[in-house]
Amino acid sequence: MSQIESLSQIEEKLNNLSLTAKNNIDNSNTHEELDQLRVSLLGKKGDLSIILKTMGQLSATDRPIIGQKANLQELITERKNKLNSEALDKKIKKEKIDVTIPSIGTPPGNKHPLISTQDEIIDIFCGLGYSVESGPEIETDFYNFESLNIPKNHPARDMQDTFYLDENRLLRTHTSPVQIRYLEKNPPPVRIIAPGRVYRRDAVDATHSPVFNQVEVLCIDQDINFGHLRGTVLTFLRAFFGDIPVRFRASYFPFTEPSAEVDVQWKGKWLEVMGCGMVDPKVLEKLGIDSEKWTGFAAGLGVERFCMVRHQIDDIRKFYTNDIRFLEQF
Repeated sequence: MSQIESLSQIEEKLNNLSLTAKNNIDNSNTHEELDQLRVSLLGKKGDLSIILKTMGQLSATDRPIIGQKANLQELITERKNKLNSEALDKKIKKEKIDVTIPSIGTPPGNKHPLISTQDEIIDIFCGLGYSVESGPEIETDFYNFESLNIPKNHPARDMQDTFYLDENRLLRTHTSPVQIRYLEKNPPPVRIIAPGRVYRRDAVDATHSPVFNQVEVLCIDQDINFGHLRGTVLTFLRAFFGDIPVRFRASYFPFTEPSAEVDVQWKGKWLEVMGCGMVDPKVLEKLGIDSEKWTGFAAGLGVERFCMVRHQIDDIRKFYTNDIRFLEQF
């Protein structure tokens, strides 16, 4: 029969074990070593378990005293947390970036598909003798509407649901104001295009966005007629899309007369891609241009629509999500 031990004897064994265990725990350098210590101390056959088996010999008042002294798990947990912290520090130091080191090269990026599409449109028209002009995106009611034969309360204003900033200022709904500003300072003959961002209060869906890009075309010269307009549009569309079916449909725009919409055949269906027409003489006369001597045509197109047709894209929202997986395809 084993010898019955007193409280002081058990306490002495526990103190000696704690000192040895603490030293071993503090000197453990890996999680493997610490786990081996945990098993040797706290396992079923561990040193602490052997000592605690003798607690049955103690009175009920002495057992809590021994229990308080037997908490080695706390030491093991503290050491484990310290090892984790040291490992994290080493990893951070190893993986830190020295911004002073010269770069070893930057992967090349691609143009956004809308930018490359707009650049191609500009290149085609520049090849036809047109120059590129720009203007403000915040416009006045006069340049955006009135100068283009759209007076206040005119029904045509409903065709372009507008973002108004105040009674007189608005976000332009088309780049046609650029043409008016240019004609104010430059007499005919004129051949310009006006690419830029425009804004309309459209609900967002697969084919509509409140922000999109347009390119407006203007040609003013002597003896310009609808045949020149048709020839220019056909030349441009076939340069961009190739030899595809194109049709003109009679339409209405306040600043051109006669007016037409232009369709191309895409996926077996007709798809509208442009609006165009002969510049209304009233627009020229408001600018002090003799409409008997000078005539011209104007056309407008949406860059997003051309890009969607070119690349077989079915949702305009993909252009604005900045999804790198989508952009890397171009």
